[in-house]
Amino acid sequence: MPADLRTKIGHVDLPSPILTASGCAGAGRELAQFTDVARIGAVITKSVTLEPRAGNPAPRLTETPSGLLSAGGLQGPGLDGFLRRDLPWLLSRGARAVVSVAGHSAREYGELASRLSDAAGVTAIEVNLGCPDAAAAGRPFALDPGAAGEVVAAVRGSARYDIPVFAKLSPEVTDIVSVAKACVSAGSDGLSLINTLPGLVIDPVTVRPALAGLYGGLSGPAIRPVAVRCVWQVREALPDVPLIGTGGVRTGRDALEFLLAGASLVAVGTVLFHDPSACSRIQRELEEELASRGVDRVTDIVGGAHQSAGSASHRHSWA
Repeated sequence: MPADLRTKIGHVDLPSPILTASGCAGAGRELAQFTDVARIGAVITKSVTLEPRAGNPAPRLTETPSGLLSAGGLQGPGLDGFLRRDLPWLLSRGARAVVSVAGHSAREYGELASRLSDAAGVTAIEVNLGCPDAAAAGRPFALDPGAAGEVVAAVRGSARYDIPVFAKLSPEVTDIVSVAKACVSAGSDGLSLINTLPGLVIDPVTVRPALAGLYGGLSGPAIRPVAVRCVWQVREALPDVPLIGTGGVRTGRDALEFLLAGASLVAVGTVLFHDPSACSRIQRELEEELASRGVDRVTDIVGGAHQSAGSASHRHSWA
């Protein structure tokens, strides 16, 4: 019998813990011919900004041996375009929409949360803290517990009470737990771990950086162990806070690893660029992984590796 993949985000029932990661599936249209977006857990949208943005100059993407380096610059239609075109499309397909928001000040984030709260059908808000803080010489909010907490407080204070708020954290800190605690203290209902790692690629032919903007965010298989470590540490410190694990997920077994580390939900990103049906495939593979281990419900194994860490006999049962 297949394992029961049903879970929740806030008060909303999800058919599966498998989500799309922000920035890798637009607002879901790109996946529609490959995946039934109503059957996966939810679509985390590309980050939405108040105003339309053209994004960074090309080239914006370059491959690495173990992932993708990208610097899109938050290209998008702005909030009005999202509410007019993208959100209605998602809802018409029966999908659940987790809306990622991005801004350069706490005020911008708060305004985004307020206006999204007036729209029907927003399942949750993910706060992209990787944006540069205009008041701190462009330092990303995610790198400072105080700045991150201020943004989260603005979003939580402006969002409708029944819309869960998840803060997306960066691994580019020495102590991710301190940032996680600051976000939760500021009102975040859950946390999303992790955002990309900054990187640089040099093109040996042109002898120039491969991206027009020099640096980019590294995603894909290379960062998965980093992401799992971050999920593990935050779960240890905040065991009752729901976590979305993301970073380099390619298979059902990868998703299982995040769940065992303490994530309640798993977001699939970079793999979608070469396998746009990956969410459906990973969902099936996760069912098989759970069934092969005699697990009836996916919720039963969340954080399971923490329970077994001190018991060799329990560890053996997962081999």
